Amino acid sequence: MEALSMATGLRNSTDVLFLMLGAVMVFAMHAGFAFLEVGTVRKKSQVNAFVKILSDWSVSTIVYFLVGFPVAYGISFLKPADQLMAEAQGYDLVHYFFLLCFAACIPAIISGGIAERAKFWPQLAAGAIFVALVYPLFESFIWGKNASILQGFFKSVGGADFHDYAGSVVVHSLGGWLALPAVLILGARTGRYIKGRSNPIPVSNIPFLALGSWILAIGWFGFNVMSAGHIQAISGLVAINSLLAMVGGVLFALVAGKNDPGFIHNGALAGLIAVCAGSDLMHPMAAFLTGGIASLIFVYGFQVEQFKLKIDDVLGVWPLHGICGTWGGIAAGIFGYKELGGMGGVSFVSQLLGSLSAVVFALTCGFLVYFVLNKTVGIRLSKEDEFAGPDLAIHNIDAYPEEQVK
Repeated sequence: MEALSMATGLRNSTDVLFLMLGAVMVFAMHAGFAFLEVGTVRKKSQVNAFVKILSDWSVSTIVYFLVGFPVAYGISFLKPADQLMAEAQGYDLVHYFFLLCFAACIPAIISGGIAERAKFWPQLAAGAIFVALVYPLFESFIWGKNASILQGFFKSVGGADFHDYAGSVVVHSLGGWLALPAVLILGARTGRYIKGRSNPIPVSNIPFLALGSWILAIGWFGFNVMSAGHIQAISGLVAINSLLAMVGGVLFALVAGKNDPGFIHNGALAGLIAVCAGSDLMHPMAAFLTGGIASLIFVYGFQVEQFKLKIDDVLGVWPLHGICGTWGGIAAGIFGYKELGGMGGVSFVSQLLGSLSAVVFALTCGFLVYFVLNKTVGIRLSKEDEFAGPDLAIHNIDAYPEEQVK
């Protein structure tokens, strides 16, 4: 009996450590979000990018602890500490930490689309609403306490549950489609389009952009592999599929993007976003193709968005996270079939329905939240503050104070 108790304790401790390490890796990805945005925006918006990401993370931590995680999984932490530790040595606590890192991606994704002209406090409030209520509600229907309702519908229609192993749809698609209403309601940055013609605004720092992509790519292996939740469920297939999808994204973008460093580094992220859903199902070569197709979606989608539709989505988060995330959910329903080298157990119909449900849910909630905020407190900086830049207008300091003194 004592030996059994020790074995159980060791297994619980190992699971807690496993998931905590995964949480730390995904937490580090938020530095990647920050540097990716800092490298893409102008110098007068770099401080704002750093502060937004850290502030959004901090607010997300509190609201997901108190509201979001209980909404998604029905587990409350408002109880004595000894009770919190009673369940598998605090596994629920570290599980919250891990899933918080997913939830906090939502405002981090949106941040890149609305950069350089959004007010600070209204966007912080929007992020809090998304992390406390909007994201956890959808999460509950796919992964959480209400999964039997929506998953039951998908299974009755498509013959299988909707499969999203690590969040192509639940996290990335939802974040990207939530960002689209914000970008549309805000409108383009001053000078981005002149007399109906596109006037591209140069990025400020390619090395920072590249650093952000690298940090995100490394942390993604925590994002995908540690989604197993327990060490005995870890999958080498998930790790290699993540790797090959990333490489597929890079190589396809290298050609389609004509050696442009922005497309190449974002192509890696497009591949990683798309493979999340089916990373535990696909054959590695299918993952490579999934990532490559996602990269093409981003390269050409970004060009259509910016130059044809004239949507000033600064980091291209709608095509990158929104559309590539949707593709990832659908791709799991294609390459997951055994006939195409996959593990099986998926349905194309269920994957299509699940992916589209996130689009409808996100657009509805995104337009509602940003419409109300825009009509009440306003979400865009004044022309004067936008011209000065959010660093000075909001934070009273720019990214290079020494140069300003000189």
